[in-house]
Amino acid sequence: MSGPLHGVRVLDLSRVLAGPWATQTLADLGAEVIKIERPGAGDDTRLWGPPFTTKTDGSRGDAAYFLCANRGKKSVELDIGTPEGAEAVRRLAATCDVVVENFKTGGLAKYGLDYVSLAALNPRLVYCSVTGFGQDGPDAHRAGYDYMIQAMGGLMSITGQPDGAPGAEPMKVGVAVVDLFTGLYASNAILAALMHARATGEGQHVDVALFDVQAAMLANQATNFFVSGKAPTRMGNAHPNLAPYQPFPCTDGMVVIAVGNDGQFRALCGALGAAQMGSEARFVTNAARIEHRTVLTAELSALTAGHDMKGLMALLETSGVPCGPVNTVDQVFAEPQAVHRGLEVEQTRADLSAPVRTVASPIRMSKTPVAYDRPPPALGQDTDEVLGGLATD
Repeated sequence: MSGPLHGVRVLDLSRVLAGPWATQTLADLGAEVIKIERPGAGDDTRLWGPPFTTKTDGSRGDAAYFLCANRGKKSVELDIGTPEGAEAVRRLAATCDVVVENFKTGGLAKYGLDYVSLAALNPRLVYCSVTGFGQDGPDAHRAGYDYMIQAMGGLMSITGQPDGAPGAEPMKVGVAVVDLFTGLYASNAILAALMHARATGEGQHVDVALFDVQAAMLANQATNFFVSGKAPTRMGNAHPNLAPYQPFPCTDGMVVIAVGNDGQFRALCGALGAAQMGSEARFVTNAARIEHRTVLTAELSALTAGHDMKGLMALLETSGVPCGPVNTVDQVFAEPQAVHRGLEVEQTRADLSAPVRTVASPIRMSKTPVAYDRPPPALGQDTDEVLGGLATD
């Protein structure tokens, strides 16, 4: 493995998405990641399909879902519920810099695989627990899944069409954003803890909870509440603090116009042949535009509706107005910018009939670039190599 984390060894006891997303980030950056999986079954997401990959013999392979979060890892089949399996994990942990797990709070203690037990074997160990609600508190014992945390953590209350509009109801986001953000927070925390361990020789327990992460993700919506005392509500595609900042209709689709200041609004009005709008008292400031959002949206929609998407974007970009098309997923990877930046990674795996395609890491580093050395692994493909190495570690 190459990359800035070359030499860092990670024991991945996690499954599904939040933990694997964190460890995939570490793998992309060059860490050796050893993924422990249930014999004969593996990570739950290997079965989260369709769609599924196809093996070279024509049989069904892994679900596409598994591929998205497990690039760069070694797969080891091990039953941690047996004394032999738990002992193998302990021996591996003694050779590792990091352990990542997402069992229920306290769930690994009965196997002697909790932080206290493993830190006794390896004081430098950074041990990251990813749970629904954290290691303490009245909900610490509860399981947590992305969808329920989007609901409980307030995200669904601000996502979707406003009350009274067609289809109005609380709405989840189209991908498991709480899991993904939790994975990113976890990987950041792990890197910080590794720096501390390298400086002091002292590891630590990192506690990352989906519920805490969702609360943090409320960002400006949370501080809007803290300042105003009013809970935000669903606004469809409108922005609570900016206007215009939403999709507008064209003859062949929709274009998002993202005006961040008054100068950009005046440029927008000029580009649409309505320069006078930029100086009207009801629209001249952002606060005024928010107050008159409904009429503003209607008037701008009437101006954009006669343009096709490509023509409107060219017009706005020439005027310095941020904008972008509402793309489908296939259109994303066909964008010239996506092609230029190499946002699609293609890797081969011997047991599959077609290459594995995943989305590239967004991290670009000038001295230690991300390297895609391993595709998402077949179940247990590295068991003999990793466990055989215990005899000499």
